[in-house]
Amino acid sequence: MSYFDKFPLLVYDAKGQGNYKLVTDILRRVKIRSAIQDGAVLFDKYDVKNGENPEDVAFKWFGSADLHWVILLTNDITDRYYDWPLNQVQFAEFLKDKYGAGNEDAVHHYEITKSSGKTSSSGPSDYSHKVEVNSDEDNASSVSNREYEERLQDKKRQIKLLNKSFLPEFIEEFDILIRQ
Repeated sequence: MSYFDKFPLLVYDAKGQGNYKLVTDILRRVKIRSAIQDGAVLFDKYDVKNGENPEDVAFKWFGSADLHWVILLTNDITDRYYDWPLNQVQFAEFLKDKYGAGNEDAVHHYEITKSSGKTSSSGPSDYSHKVEVNSDEDNASSVSNREYEERLQDKKRQIKLLNKSFLPEFIEEFDILIRQ
């Protein structure tokens, strides 16, 4: 059963001419409760490999590409094209579109390292100890557009995967909530 098969149907007249059809109610949303989303025992950490899409990860983790929606939902990903990490070709095109050809390596901003050190534990992608400053600040380092966007992509690569043993209960609760 696919993701949208779980959604309720509604009667809809697209043109207002009395020609009613049954359509999937795609405006329904279910959000993971924050207490569950923060539950460390429910999730394993995973770094998305270059070129992997949600279906690839779902197949590897759950044994079914059809469960990609579980991965998207548990990571609060609403736009699979821009909330999910881009592959190298997409990333290069994104940089060119956003910053213009030849400006990918221009200065995005300057920053310094805080003396207090890192304030989170996000591994190598932890930039919580960096502070954006003006270019004339002592010891300021430049960060290019490419480096800035790579950091954002690295954050997107770090996802949570629902522990497989909780999958049946998760799907059952989703089915109940989406139909309410």
